[in-house]
Amino acid sequence: MTLDNDTPIDQIRDFFAHDLFAYDACGCRIVEAARGHAVAAFDIAPIHRNAMGGVMGGAIFTLADYALAVACNVGEKPTVSVSNSIEFLSGARGDRLIATCDVDKSGRSLGFYTVEVHDELGTQVARMTATCFRRS
Repeated sequence: MTLDNDTPIDQIRDFFAHDLFAYDACGCRIVEAARGHAVAAFDIAPIHRNAMGGVMGGAIFTLADYALAVACNVGEKPTVSVSNSIEFLSGARGDRLIATCDVDKSGRSLGFYTVEVHDELGTQVARMTATCFRRS
């Protein structure tokens, strides 16, 4: 399936529902989707928490990676991430995490993206940068 800016959001959501770990296990859902931009979110549940009660870094990374996958594949050739760096800035204080991904530079074979993760109270929880490769 080719995803472009004219693809209805429901079809984009259906396509990315096949990212089973993010969708089924983590509960990630697409809020917005466009070429070079995506917003994804999940409601924090007990499964997202680590032994100390905070949201597990892996759950935060999964949400950021899900938003990245949407932003770098809508309107582009099939794209995969090849390098990611994430900084965990603060613990989540709310009940929902929201990841916003925006393209920094989009080239023929490489794309560079930044993902910001906040809770619904506005606390910045994490920031991820990613380099992605566009497959032919």
